[in-house]
Amino acid sequence: MTDSEARRRAQAVRHFNRFYAQHIGALHEHLAKSAFSLTEVRVLHELHRGRAQTASVLGRALGLDSGYLSRLLTSFERRNLITRRPSDTDARQSLIALTDNGYAAYAPLDTAAIEEVSTLLAGLSPLSQDQLIAAMKVIERLLGTEPRHELVTLRQPRAGECGWLVYRQAQWFAAQYGWDQSFEGLLARIVADYTQRNDPLREMCWVAEQEGVVVGSVCIVGVSTTVAGVRLLWVEPDVQRLGIGSQLLSECMRFARRAGYTKLTLTTATSLEQPRRLCERAGFRLASAAAERRFGRDLTIERWELDL
Repeated sequence: MTDSEARRRAQAVRHFNRFYAQHIGALHEHLAKSAFSLTEVRVLHELHRGRAQTASVLGRALGLDSGYLSRLLTSFERRNLITRRPSDTDARQSLIALTDNGYAAYAPLDTAAIEEVSTLLAGLSPLSQDQLIAAMKVIERLLGTEPRHELVTLRQPRAGECGWLVYRQAQWFAAQYGWDQSFEGLLARIVADYTQRNDPLREMCWVAEQEGVVVGSVCIVGVSTTVAGVRLLWVEPDVQRLGIGSQLLSECMRFARRAGYTKLTLTTATSLEQPRRLCERAGFRLASAAAERRFGRDLTIERWELDL
C-alpha cells in the first residue's frame, strides 16, 4: 500500500470518528440533566450487566485510567451505589457490584438511552436499520482485540444474500490471490443454477450467522444421482479457526446422507489452506491434483472425495 493510500484510509476513519462522535453526543444530551457523567454511566452500565467485577477488569473493559476509576468508585461507594467485597480467588482484589440504589439510579438512564436510540432508528426503514446494525457489528468484529466466540447459527440465505456471497468471495479472492472475473462468473453460475433448480430435497445452501452478521457459507448441489458437490465453502478470514468451517462442512455431510448420496466431492486449489485442512479433518481423501490455468492464474486444482 502506498503512503498516499494509507493516508486516504486514515482520513476516512477520522471522518467517521467525527461523524459518530457528533451523533453520540446528541444521543447523550439527557446526561447533562442527570447526576452522572457519560463515563459514570458507562461504569454503571458495565456493572448493571449482572456480574460482580474487579476494578482492574472494569478499567480494561472501559479503557479507563486506574486512578481515575478508583476515585469514581469511591464516589459511588459513598453514595451507596456499589458494594465491594474481597474476591474469593485473590484477596488483593475486591468484587464490585451495584446496590439496590445503584440499580434504581441506573434504570432511568438506561430507559432514556434506549428511547433516544429508538427515536434515531425510527427515521430509517427496517431494511436500513438492519444494514446499519450489521455494519456496526462488522466494525466491532474487525477492530475487536479478542477472538469472538459468540454462538454461530446456520440458516438458509435470505433474499439478496446469495448475490452478496458471490460479491464477497469474488472481492476477497481478487484482493488476496489476484483471481480474475472468471472466478466471479463461476460463483454466479453456481448460485444461479442452485436458485433456479430450487430442489430442497437434494440441494441446500446455508450461511453461518454470528451476532446478526454473515460470517460463512456453504452450498451442496447434486452432481449425479449418487454424488453431491460442496460449493461456496467460505469463512470470513477474521473468524477462521473458530470451528465455523467444520460446522458448515458437517452440515453438508449430514444433509448428503439424508438425501441418499453415497459420495461427497469438493474442488479446491492447493494454495487454499483452509478448505484443504477442513477436508483432511472431515475424512475426505485427495482423489486427484492437476495443474490448470484458472481465474487468470496457474493453479494446482485438487479434487477431494468422501464416501458416505
